[in-house]
Amino acid sequence: MTIATLPLPDLDRAEVVVPAPAPGPGNWAGAASAVLVDGDVWLAYRVRRPIAEGRGVSTVVARSADGVRFETVTEVWRDDFGAESFERPVVLRRPDGGWRLYLSCATPGSKHWWIEALDADTPEGLPDGTRTVVVAGDDEVAVKDPVIVVEDGQWHLWTTEHPLTEVGHEDRMRTAYSTSADGLAWTRRGTALLPREGAWDARGARVTAVLDLSPLIVLYDGRARAEDNWHEVTGLARGNGTGLLVADPAGPVARSPHSDGALRYATAVRLDDGRTRFYFEVARPDGAHDLVTSVSG
Repeated sequence: MTIATLPLPDLDRAEVVVPAPAPGPGNWAGAASAVLVDGDVWLAYRVRRPIAEGRGVSTVVARSADGVRFETVTEVWRDDFGAESFERPVVLRRPDGGWRLYLSCATPGSKHWWIEALDADTPEGLPDGTRTVVVAGDDEVAVKDPVIVVEDGQWHLWTTEHPLTEVGHEDRMRTAYSTSADGLAWTRRGTALLPREGAWDARGARVTAVLDLSPLIVLYDGRARAEDNWHEVTGLARGNGTGLLVADPAGPVARSPHSDGALRYATAVRLDDGRTRFYFEVARPDGAHDLVTSVSG
């Protein structure tokens, strides 16, 4: 399967789903994940303000019948989790029929992140659901931005890891791969995707969407420099049969033509008609980021 035949985010035909919370850099709606449940698209995304205004302030869970017009079902706030900021969440319906929301949580006063899960019988009950820290990280690594696929009773997880061992370089990122029988207790299987020295993704490589599990094909965020933090663009990588992903040599497949160029945190939903609907965070001319959607295939 070549780039020409793959479904990919299409900025030319994109529609705004959630606008940035305000004009200007640092005001972002995005870092979304999406899932199709009984014909409806369920979306989880974070709302972010500039650093001086508190960064990732909340995570929203919303539902749509057409994939474009969403109604908010529930919202959780970072202060309720003792977090300094939120980043990418994941919402899904568990195989037993309940619901789960994964949250990326920043430890106050540090560069550390952890991933926490909320379980409830209904989406509306998630803010008061059962809490479980599922990937804690440690003094040497921050863990955030989960991507989760459940297939044939096996849970698959890709997480962004930020090494914390060199002060001032905590923005570096790689992707780890883990598996689980229940989505709560995870076993890290190894590093799946690494930055490449001298390439457009030299500073970081973060898996954001699984287009196919077998053979493994993913979209990922990359950036070349520390100065490009928060301004990642989207690339393509494929499994090589050894657990590692190999970046496509063609380079990035999607970027914004505006301001910081960011087109990141893509997530994909396979629709009942066989097409793929993408959601992704994209830079506007004023530096804010909107959450948008496009359909391919």
